[in-house]
Amino acid sequence: MQQQRDIFVTNALPFANGDIHLGHLLGYAQADIWVRFQRMLGNNVYYICADDTHGTPIMLKADQLGITPEELIAKAHAAHLQDFDRFHIDFDNYYTTHSKENQQLVEEIYLTLQANGLIETKTIEQFYDEERKMFLPDRFIKGECPKCHAKDQYGDNCESCGATYRPTELINPFSAVTGKTPVMRPSEHFFFKLSDPRCVEFLREFLEDKARLQPEAANKMREWIGEEGDCKLSDWDISRDAPYFGFPIPNAENKYFYVWLDAPIGYFASFKNYCDKTGGIDFESFIKKEKATAANTEMVHFIGKDIMYFHTLFWPAMLNFSGHRVPSQYAINGFLTVDGAKMSKSRGTFITADSYISQNLDPEWLRYYFAAKSNGAIDDFDLNLDDFVNRVNADLVGKYVNIASRTSRFIAKEFDNELGDIAAETKALIASIIDRKAAVKAGYEKRNFAAALREISAACDDVNEHFDQMKPWEIAKDESKRQLLQDLCTGYLECFRLLSLYLKPVLPIVAGKVESFLNVEPLSFAALTASLEKGHKIGSYEHLMTRLNRKDLDKLIEANKEALAAVRNDAADNQKSDNVKKEVKAESKEADAGDYISIDDFGKIDLRLGKVLSCDFIEGADKLLTFQIDLGEEKPRTIFSGIRKFYEDPAALIGTYVIVVANLAPRKMRFGVSEGMILSASTKDQLTLLTTLGELAPGAKIS
Repeated sequence: MQQQRDIFVTNALPFANGDIHLGHLLGYAQADIWVRFQRMLGNNVYYICADDTHGTPIMLKADQLGITPEELIAKAHAAHLQDFDRFHIDFDNYYTTHSKENQQLVEEIYLTLQANGLIETKTIEQFYDEERKMFLPDRFIKGECPKCHAKDQYGDNCESCGATYRPTELINPFSAVTGKTPVMRPSEHFFFKLSDPRCVEFLREFLEDKARLQPEAANKMREWIGEEGDCKLSDWDISRDAPYFGFPIPNAENKYFYVWLDAPIGYFASFKNYCDKTGGIDFESFIKKEKATAANTEMVHFIGKDIMYFHTLFWPAMLNFSGHRVPSQYAINGFLTVDGAKMSKSRGTFITADSYISQNLDPEWLRYYFAAKSNGAIDDFDLNLDDFVNRVNADLVGKYVNIASRTSRFIAKEFDNELGDIAAETKALIASIIDRKAAVKAGYEKRNFAAALREISAACDDVNEHFDQMKPWEIAKDESKRQLLQDLCTGYLECFRLLSLYLKPVLPIVAGKVESFLNVEPLSFAALTASLEKGHKIGSYEHLMTRLNRKDLDKLIEANKEALAAVRNDAADNQKSDNVKKEVKAESKEADAGDYISIDDFGKIDLRLGKVLSCDFIEGADKLLTFQIDLGEEKPRTIFSGIRKFYEDPAALIGTYVIVVANLAPRKMRFGVSEGMILSASTKDQLTLLTTLGELAPGAKIS
């Protein structure tokens, strides 16, 4: 008998500043399928996740919305949990990194690393924005990646090649706030000494475990470490200056832990929260090095390849030298494309979990498609919409569900839902399905779900072919063959039971319906040796799954386009434009309405010269840009403008001067409050912002 395993499984923590989209769901679906498979084997699995809640973007987004960071992350938590529930991602605990458990663990790990001589405090030269009089967090510095030379990259890691670095390593850096070149000023920072020979030696050994990482991931990590005697690792800056939403560093004034230090520790914190709530679980046997080794527990991380560097270098080194266990296994997935291209808001293929459900699309369709193309490698994954329709309709409805629908009607009509003996003619067929269990289990275990589903699909073909050869519809016409008909259909339903068992990790809801229909106990791999018996009564068959219509996917794409278009100036600039027109509309008795205005009417408009401090895209809006404009007031104004299609690089607008209607009433939108309107000139296909030749002081009145 196989020894029961104790497994602690985590998924990458979604950031609390955005929606869950289909790209995210790929990794969560893969983890959930693997977890359900392990539980069907009888293993103890604790499936844990949390929201990643700290960092400057959270702080700024909350400020923009006029709420506290705590309120922002609470709303995100509720929305994320709802999305996961709808896609049947069954976490044991879904928590937050902004918790007392996490702060306690973060401080404990930090102080242990410090005691072991792996934390170094030093004064560094850090970028400072003289215009805004603030040190710039990493995400507010942009420039050219020092590794791959991609343009417009953030100050902590490159979104193109995945490399991490210090902001000072950027080529041609500029402030994302003002667009100006920042200056260097001294600031005391805290570093984890990743380049310490102890860490380097440990990581080289860590990557030698072939069961831990996919080969391509291990090779990439070795590249980043470098050859023997030529280490490429740099020490890791784990501190950030105030203001910052996060945990303060003990005994360090106005210093906070960088979010990437406390986020992965959030795995442990969420698990501890679960253990404390449920009782009976030895938390330390899963996270402490010696206890985990003695208990033979496992820790498996499901992550995307974009966060591989942090999880396979910083994280294990930090764990090892603070007395904690390291991950036993990683499951790293690639990026999701749709019809061969990067997800796009303008094309409507940047699809959120919520929009998919809102179109009444079955989440198990997507779970099946993800599984059918998941091979355990880090390859990027393409959601081909035509192929999606084909696989659902051909594999699930046409092959699998078809077995139950065409068989059950004979049992219901002729035998009042009572089963007979399993026909001798079907016993070899049933045995062949059971013989596939090793291949199916191996596919699930190795996360090569595609291989497992190929076995299941081939078995479905065998059953349908056997059914067609036996022609039960012809047998039903012969009264003398009633027993054969009942026994044949019983055999086919036994095949269907076995196939449903194999598919249960992927289709948990359908499997639950099958258990109810067949009137059997919850399906597990232990039930392979059981079988349906003579005299057993099944329930009435109800449709298990409908066909997927390509038109429904087209509606989904259009709905995403329409949702983004609606955010445009129909909700912002167009309305503002209408307001301005009302403000300046001439009501002179001497002229036709709208032809002229008086000087008094013009005087009602407060036009000011503003300086663009920042300009960026808005998540979820493909028409809008968000500006921070200096009008010479106490603090900058936030203004939304529907000009995105005319400015592919919004950073290019930083530092320019624009004309602002300063006395429009603030307008509340779902992205925040817009506090004015930026003037532009346009033709049918062109647009340019109005500006000045001279750089006067921001706030200069235009008259």
